[in-house]
Amino acid sequence: MPQRVRRYKEQNYRALRKACQRDKILFEDPLFPISADSIYYTRSPPGNIEWKRPSELCTDPQLFVDGISSRDLNQGSLGNCWFVAACSCLATERSLWQKVIPNHKEQEWDPKHPENYAGIFHFRFCRFGSWLDVVIDDRLPTINGRLIFCHSDDSREFWCSLLEKAYAKLNGCYEALDGGNTADALVDFTGGISEPVALDKGNYSSDLEQRKRLYQNLLKAHSRRSLISCSIRPERGEQLEAQMGCGLVKGHAYGVTDVRKVRIGEGLLSYFNKEKLYMIRMRNPWGSTEWNGPWSDGSEEWQKVSKAEREKLGVTVSDDGEFWMNFEDFSAYFTDLVVCRQINTSIFSFHKTWVEATRFGQWLVCSDPLQNRSGGCVNNRDTFLQNPQFVFSIPSDDAALFSLQQEDRRLYRKEGSGQNLSIGFEIFRVEINREYRMHTLQQKITGSTYIDSRSVFLRCELKQGRYVVIPSTFEPAQSGKFLLRLFTEKAAALRELTMDQPKPSFWSCCLGYPKRVTSVHVHSAAGLQLPESSAPPDAYVEISSEGTKVKSRVHKGDCAPEFDLKGLFYRKQEKKPIKIQVWSSGFLRDTFLGQVTLTADWNESGSSRVLQLLDKSNRQRKPGSLLVEVSSSDDLTAL
Repeated sequence: MPQRVRRYKEQNYRALRKACQRDKILFEDPLFPISADSIYYTRSPPGNIEWKRPSELCTDPQLFVDGISSRDLNQGSLGNCWFVAACSCLATERSLWQKVIPNHKEQEWDPKHPENYAGIFHFRFCRFGSWLDVVIDDRLPTINGRLIFCHSDDSREFWCSLLEKAYAKLNGCYEALDGGNTADALVDFTGGISEPVALDKGNYSSDLEQRKRLYQNLLKAHSRRSLISCSIRPERGEQLEAQMGCGLVKGHAYGVTDVRKVRIGEGLLSYFNKEKLYMIRMRNPWGSTEWNGPWSDGSEEWQKVSKAEREKLGVTVSDDGEFWMNFEDFSAYFTDLVVCRQINTSIFSFHKTWVEATRFGQWLVCSDPLQNRSGGCVNNRDTFLQNPQFVFSIPSDDAALFSLQQEDRRLYRKEGSGQNLSIGFEIFRVEINREYRMHTLQQKITGSTYIDSRSVFLRCELKQGRYVVIPSTFEPAQSGKFLLRLFTEKAAALRELTMDQPKPSFWSCCLGYPKRVTSVHVHSAAGLQLPESSAPPDAYVEISSEGTKVKSRVHKGDCAPEFDLKGLFYRKQEKKPIKIQVWSSGFLRDTFLGQVTLTADWNESGSSRVLQLLDKSNRQRKPGSLLVEVSSSDDLTAL
């Protein structure tokens, strides 16, 4: 993601801090005042709220007490376990929390120089493709001298309370954080990609091999600074945040704070013992209420592990909300997992490197079908292709990661329009030379689910070729902004298709303007032969029309290659046929194997035919045939 940092609402932290120090006053934020509007917008306060500075709550306030830890956090009276769980994950990765809490040493209270303290802090969040620097003052809401929202176990520590206030400011008020998705906060903390895993639908609890693969993926993800959270989805009609008999809470977000293989046994015996435990550690944002099954705090199972190993893992018997589970039990109880990955784009890394492409777009409603950009999902056949379209190319068979993120709407909750749109996307394979928008559905390769989440993720394998990805809302006629991110091994040249057909130019009156559009799809060949040779050819195919040519890759030693080559041609001389030639690649020169010609009349619509190869004069038959599909129209916006 872009590393440039923008100032939220143009507030300059350093300039404001310097002005307060000069005037010897403590900062009071005019953009997030100490008023009821900064806390609630639909309900009344639970008591008499007073805004107090940390120095009014304790004698020795600090940003961090003995460093930062996932055990520092307690949720408070706001229903934002999703945010607090994300904070628990953030606290486990130094390089990430230092980005969210910049210049933390400079922001820390300095008892030797109290005159430098100005009551101002700043935090950074990645929102919709940009890092935002959010400035706040240190006045925090309290009742009876106690913090009512997120707070630390140690009354002197304030990093989590101040971070929560900055996030509340970014989202409009504290109540706007009531209910949410941990994946959103993880993306805001990292600028990464959130990948959801449905543990129950994936059958991980009963499939041992699949569970092992998932654990290895989580182990690798955790070692590469990914942030992970999990939850148990309540059944329809079940109460949210209801505690189960095993101590876990349904509909509650937990932060995953460690993933570890644990050795069994004491001393040297543990090193020779092949049996290892697949363990995962979580934290409840409530700061209490833990798992009470096998491997819970103080359970007898821990006697199988050496004291040194237990100390290394930080196993405690206190009810601090943090606990271990073996991965089998974890997969049986938890239903949903979110992995927020840091996608590696550094060319200096030893790990797999991805090339990132980002494009911003917008769903806009317009009565003109050619201008409308809000057609709804593919179920809406008449309007789906009116959505924004983005073309990209895969130079060779490759994996691709897609992330579609909509603009955060939580800020608009006060106006009653803060709900996420249900969004998703479809991916189609198109002609290798397509430059204009699709007007008819083509071969669908894959697509995401449609969900009312702020971001949607998909990983897929794509063959060499050109593709169009169409992001859309589920319902038509909905407006909103979005960010599309694509990660591939080689540059994919992602760009939006904005034009429906070739644009007339000054020279069109002299050189002519296209009268017909034709799509040619060469599926395959059969019976190809090299002249005077029994060896199979290294075949490829070319389609050409009026100086425009597209070419397939070479299929080594194949008499019946699956070319799967598609070309799109805007034809000025509609009577002039389209030529398809088959060649065999050679060391010094290529060998002509045969050709066919197509007239492609104006009304052809996806017709397929098997065509016999001919020589260059189109008179003499050559060995082999082609399976070709042709669509053609005199309406240039038909294809």
